[in-house]
Amino acid sequence: MSKMERRPTDVYAIYGVEPEVMAYAMAKYSRSSLSLKETLREISTQKAEKFLNTFYFQYGHRSIADLAHIAFAIERLSLVAAIAVADEQRWDGQERSTRYQDFSRPDYYLPDFGADTAAEQRYVETIEFLFAEYRALSSAMFQQLCATTPRPAEMAVEQYERTLRARAFDIARYLLPLATNTSLGQIVNARTLENQIARLRTSRHAEVRELGDKLRAASLAPAFTLGNAEVRSAPTLVKYADANAYAAASRDELAAAADELMQGAAVAAAPAVDLLDDDPVEIELATTLLYEHCHYSYRQLRQSVAALSGPQRDEIIALGTRHRGLHDELLRAFCCGYQFRFDILMDIGGFRDLHRHRRCIQVGQEYTPAHGYDVPEAVTGDSLAHYEAAMKRAASAFATLARATDPGPATYLLPLAYRRRTLFKMDLAEAVYISELRTAPAGHFSYRNIAWQMYERVVERHPTLAACFRVHDPRQPADLLQR
Repeated sequence: MSKMERRPTDVYAIYGVEPEVMAYAMAKYSRSSLSLKETLREISTQKAEKFLNTFYFQYGHRSIADLAHIAFAIERLSLVAAIAVADEQRWDGQERSTRYQDFSRPDYYLPDFGADTAAEQRYVETIEFLFAEYRALSSAMFQQLCATTPRPAEMAVEQYERTLRARAFDIARYLLPLATNTSLGQIVNARTLENQIARLRTSRHAEVRELGDKLRAASLAPAFTLGNAEVRSAPTLVKYADANAYAAASRDELAAAADELMQGAAVAAAPAVDLLDDDPVEIELATTLLYEHCHYSYRQLRQSVAALSGPQRDEIIALGTRHRGLHDELLRAFCCGYQFRFDILMDIGGFRDLHRHRRCIQVGQEYTPAHGYDVPEAVTGDSLAHYEAAMKRAASAFATLARATDPGPATYLLPLAYRRRTLFKMDLAEAVYISELRTAPAGHFSYRNIAWQMYERVVERHPTLAACFRVHDPRQPADLLQR
């Protein structure tokens, strides 16, 4: 018997291969004994397209698309659109930060108001006013911070001023409207991209629907390269990505069901962070399905859902599956059974930081001025008077445009100070991670307070778990020069 040949493990990086060709090559591991190098030499773009058409579209082997990763730059999109783009559990990206960059220059999304010039003028005047107030508050807060925060001798003037300007932006960003243009980059696999495009093209907002169209077009067209070679992104894997009829039809029916259930009841007061009680799956699911389509807290909505009969709750759950197509994933609300569920009401700016946590399920409600707005502690005196006037003017313009046109354009007028309600579902490890990371002294004061309350709610109910957390009390003085 001959001795077995000892063959070492081979590891190598691959660069410059089109995403779909790479996906095909890796998928062949399950159907071929060839090495990846041999597979890449053997196949062509045409072979990859034929393979993907068969196994991805005809047989529904969607995991193949997990292997094709594409990088995109998305520039000059509103904060509304940026939040929508990032609303994927499997998403990797970075966005221009309102915490570290100056947004003084009025650069914003302008909806199409058609012939309604009065509405467009009201919109533009409100946005320009908010940017002017942002510039004034940024300057005032910087001067105030310089006056109250001595510069250490070992810190360079440039670093000192840069740090305090960032702190001033932390405060002033509350005035930035959702219309503010930003830029982001993302690297996603083709399955996430396909879901993302379909979800964006189903949005209530025209800008977001158009962005879905542009993402699809960018996937089909040659990609930007630094060399001369033409590289295709994902022309096969996303060519059928369209608006999600299942999500759109379910959204309309669930919104109507929420209205019918609550019958115009007033939105009851609720804490900023509410750790919810355990629920039977049927009650949790029915409540969560309706939650996204109203402005009530989970606890208030759950009370009405729990009062229904079993068959009535089953009808609500059935609305979530009635229009589901053959390859449609269930709605996000069907992610049930998590031990730690937080109903959180916080300013939109702070929410955007928590929104980046991918290991939890997030179900967000629509933007509204109905929940009021937050006021940073540092804003006092004349600055506070201007700040509150700006918030009231934005809410007034929102009410006017929401009555005169589709509610969509009015949404862009809301500053980041206004509160948004979101349901976060997670396991203990994620609750610990968010609490530890987001209470760190260098963090923004808004999400530090929310993360601290998440920690408090957990240990109130499970005292022995306190030892699992390594958190920082945001009530303790923070070093403003630490970033």
